[in-house]
Amino acid sequence: MFKRIVRIGLAGLALTLGLATAASAQNLSIATGGTGGVYYPMGGGMAAVLSKHVPGMQATAEVTGGSVDNLKLVGSGQPYIGFTMSDAAQDAYKGEDKFKSKKVPVRTIAVLYPNRMHLVTVEGRNVTKLSDLKGKHVSTGSPGSATEVMAFRILEAAGLDKDKDVKRERLSVAESVNAIKDNKIDAFFWVGGLPTAAVTDLANTPGTKIKMIDHAEVVPVMNKKYGNIYLADTIPKTMYSGMAADNKQATVMNILVANENMDDKTAYNIAKTIFEKRDELIAVHKEAENFKLENQKTAATPVPFHPGAAKYYAEKGVKLD
Repeated sequence: MFKRIVRIGLAGLALTLGLATAASAQNLSIATGGTGGVYYPMGGGMAAVLSKHVPGMQATAEVTGGSVDNLKLVGSGQPYIGFTMSDAAQDAYKGEDKFKSKKVPVRTIAVLYPNRMHLVTVEGRNVTKLSDLKGKHVSTGSPGSATEVMAFRILEAAGLDKDKDVKRERLSVAESVNAIKDNKIDAFFWVGGLPTAAVTDLANTPGTKIKMIDHAEVVPVMNKKYGNIYLADTIPKTMYSGMAADNKQATVMNILVANENMDDKTAYNIAKTIFEKRDELIAVHKEAENFKLENQKTAATPVPFHPGAAKYYAEKGVKLD
């Protein structure tokens, strides 16, 4: 009888400890983007690194429509962090554009890497400059993506009406590549890291010569209306096979964000792990080379830093202001 009582007692203790362990386990979802871009593989790598190095954390990456969707997920109050472009994050924080109905209580965990706008076509479509898009079939990005936000702003700055002047499709980068191969569209917008796998696929397609359309000239117009969040930048001609020249384009920064209600310890651990295990993320995608402590500046993001992340940066001697 005594042994049975001991066994029951031990079983009860094990169950209690098991429940305690389950209760202390922290599930975290990382909102990324489509499978053809950089957000998804980077998010998968980040999920693996956080699960491996943060005690009790189980992180998973989710395919989403992109920045706008990610910000809405972060705003849902569920345990999400998300990748986003800073222009979409600014809209969410201020309650503007796609977030007019509801502001998102968003905070910056980290400034990540620059996102380059690709305006892609191929030889034979008679598109050599922005104005040539008039009357063409053009993908402006998937619904819920920051590609769509930025594409609309570029068209607007170029004096083109997104609804009247182009025959608009709303495709992901992978879908856009397939559509241009099938002669269903003439060009597509995509904002992402370098290189983007889907664009590399198009550039390496036999019998296809990729053309990247310059558009850096509209950056001052965009910044005048939306704030100084865009940068005239360059995609080097060595990035994608067949590029005839460096591509002068618009760039915006990517940031990692969380809800302001995330506890400080979790935000601290996420920031710490991203930077202290950066080599593991570089092995997933080389854009992680751009994850730099010196880039953690208030001027680099339109969204305030989360106090937990700010604490880590302060410990590393980084002054956010």
